[in-house]
Amino acid sequence: MAALGWLTPRRRSATARSVLAGEASAEAARKTALAEAPPFEAQPEEEDEAEFPVAGDDLAAAFFDLDNTVMQGAAIFHFGRGLYKREFFRRRELARFAWQQAWFRLAGVEDPEHMQDARDSALSIVKGHKVSELTAIGEEIYDEYMAERIWPGTRALAQAHLDAGQKVWLVTAAPVETATIIARRLGLTGALGTVAESVGGIYTGRLVGEPLHGPAKAEAVRALAAAEGLDLERCAAYSDSHNDIPMLSLVGHPYAINPDTKLRKHARAHDWRLRDYRTGRKAVKVGVPAAAGVGALAGGAAAAIALHRRRR
Repeated sequence: MAALGWLTPRRRSATARSVLAGEASAEAARKTALAEAPPFEAQPEEEDEAEFPVAGDDLAAAFFDLDNTVMQGAAIFHFGRGLYKREFFRRRELARFAWQQAWFRLAGVEDPEHMQDARDSALSIVKGHKVSELTAIGEEIYDEYMAERIWPGTRALAQAHLDAGQKVWLVTAAPVETATIIARRLGLTGALGTVAESVGGIYTGRLVGEPLHGPAKAEAVRALAAAEGLDLERCAAYSDSHNDIPMLSLVGHPYAINPDTKLRKHARAHDWRLRDYRTGRKAVKVGVPAAAGVGALAGGAAAAIALHRRRR
């Protein structure tokens, strides 16, 4: 991994970096999946999904986006909360994480500027730490902040593929270590995620390629499918974001889950299946889970936005 450190944005095109990020993520995902045999608990299938997936079709697999598709909110924010609790960084940096999460959940979209800010924050925080240390902490953070935020409906869709004997992968811009923990806890096959460079088991504060976002996700799925001998026309992909249209367009069975406005429009135009597990009119419009505590979330978001404006 260290030998790839010279591949910086100035020396490679965006397309080349997307391919590199995708291939690195696919390689990391396959290594992790081969090393683990995760158990899982059966979940009921949705009745209208009886005809798909096809049981016994080992040339098919399913690829699930994570943030707002499988889990409410952004994994990187929840991870940041856990690191703050363990005094990895200061209150000012937590406020920045809060602002990014408030924007993500209220707007219901992935803003490139906020995503890059979150990435840079995370890389600066983990630089110099052991990979094994952050992985162990990630297990604790999953229990503290993420487990209760899994969408049961999406979880049931993933289970339907597992029950059909197919592999199921998370595909996310979150760090591959965090994504792998979530995949294992859910009983999935593995995860494709952003690969942070490490040397001797220590994070350098750089990435291999770029974040696994947009076109890079499609490249990761393509690379993994080739390595696993999958037929993409028989595979399924699930996402909430229009940024994942390249990944969704790769497979024969694309699904829009809790879709943002652009993805909903695109899905309807291309006759893709839609599922929305959010409840309440406001939740459908802006992408906020209609559960206990929405009022508190709105108040916190307003405070975060006010803080952001003052700092600007």
